[in-house]
Amino acid sequence: MACAGDCDAPAPAPPATLKILVAGGFGAGKTTFVGAVSEIEPLCTEELLSGTGEGCDRLDGVEAKTATTVALDFGRLTLDDRHVLYLFGMPGQRRFWFLWEELCAGALGAVVLVDTRRLADCFPAVDFLERRGIGFVVVVNEFDGAHRYTAGEVREAVGLGPGVPVVRCDARLTRSGTSALAALVHHLLSTARQDRPQPGEPP
Repeated sequence: MACAGDCDAPAPAPPATLKILVAGGFGAGKTTFVGAVSEIEPLCTEELLSGTGEGCDRLDGVEAKTATTVALDFGRLTLDDRHVLYLFGMPGQRRFWFLWEELCAGALGAVVLVDTRRLADCFPAVDFLERRGIGFVVVVNEFDGAHRYTAGEVREAVGLGPGVPVVRCDARLTRSGTSALAALVHHLLSTARQDRPQPGEPP
């Protein structure tokens, strides 16, 4: 059977797969975020809070929280025809930070979820990513009843450089979470273009 002129057309390139971390403090909404945006049933490793965590996990501001991630959350999102994101939610409690090093292997970027009621809880994740040169955006998860701060106020409080985007998000809403991830991909691509040697410059 003869072709209609398309036999020699190149096959479309497969989408690039990007490993993305979802970081932040205990109770910042990481599991909710991954679950809201994932196009597959997310893998969650949540366990009920128990007496084991007493004295370790501060619940001020998140008193209604009953479960916590003990290893990771995993989800997948096809952002567009060129980018598929594999999402790895990082545990927020200090006693599980030893997992961060392994989870960050091969990661191209990260979303750092921020709860403005417990802003200091995001500092360890921000420091961890900065020291490893992993690009990230700070995503303010707007909890019901929490005070609304401007992006500039959050930037100053966290000590972010001018090149780190600060965006707002409701981690419960798919569209809101997807917009935050799109902002991260845009940031990563923009940073890569800036770092690429210009013609005539030494590599």
